[in-house]
Amino acid sequence: MDLNALRQERQKWLTWKNIQPYQEAIANLGTYAHVDVLLGDRVEIGIPQLTLEDAQKIKETALLMKPWRKGPFQINELFIDSEWQSHIKYNLLEPHFNLEGKIVGDIGCNNGYYLFRMLTQKPKKLIGFDPSALYYSQFQFINHFVRSSIVYELLGVEHVEFYEHTFDVLFCLGVLYHRSDPVAMLKSLYKGLNKGGELILDTFMIDGEEEICLTPHERYSKIPNIYFIPTVNALKNWCHRAGFESVEVLEIMKTEPHEQRKTEWIDTQSLEDFLDPNDDTKTVEGYPAPKRVYIKALKAS
Repeated sequence: MDLNALRQERQKWLTWKNIQPYQEAIANLGTYAHVDVLLGDRVEIGIPQLTLEDAQKIKETALLMKPWRKGPFQINELFIDSEWQSHIKYNLLEPHFNLEGKIVGDIGCNNGYYLFRMLTQKPKKLIGFDPSALYYSQFQFINHFVRSSIVYELLGVEHVEFYEHTFDVLFCLGVLYHRSDPVAMLKSLYKGLNKGGELILDTFMIDGEEEICLTPHERYSKIPNIYFIPTVNALKNWCHRAGFESVEVLEIMKTEPHEQRKTEWIDTQSLEDFLDPNDDTKTVEGYPAPKRVYIKALKAS
């Protein structure tokens, strides 16, 4: 697979009429000799002596790129209150990985919130994969101030096994249920790992000891492209069939309104609209309400 040709083709996405305004707005942002960056629950950016005019330009650029799904971010007084409080997931997972000196990939990285958080662990290299020109633009906007060495590829999970090098750790958070062939996707991730490499993954799940999965008829939680929602044992079987030596369940959590909710930064529906108004244990379609399983899968050394 010629990834360079694919990269060149996808760079053209940034000239689309709905994306080009984001690119122009980012190009017109000011440059600052000194920026303070704090990579905690909020990715906080402090710009000393920011003028009111520049602050307004930054706010207008951020608002232009709605919806903001992952975050939160803060730039001086501007708080980008994303739909997902992504620090909840990151803080849950962080005790289970060590990225120091490692080559790390985040598949489906959205605007790079998790990648920015990972900088604190001093990895050798951080690479994000996401074929979304909007999320890429959001990343560019934040990284304009952070000035990190993160590499953002407009590529998807299907390109990982063909990438120029393999990874020590791969993250794949909230992607598996969007793929119509989950085992093939897991095989691609497996091939993208070095020997002894780790995959950190989360996906929707259903309760039960059986090795089965839910296949929604049309939509799940109002999402159209959800294909398979497994039990934990079915997910383990998928991982073993893909080649992984072992699978460790890190956590199982129901999605709660404090983690995913509607804010002024998305202008669309969120979790409260996806659940049965009379029974929050079910989606509007009558399926079990969203619950996620977080796993670590290992490739043999």
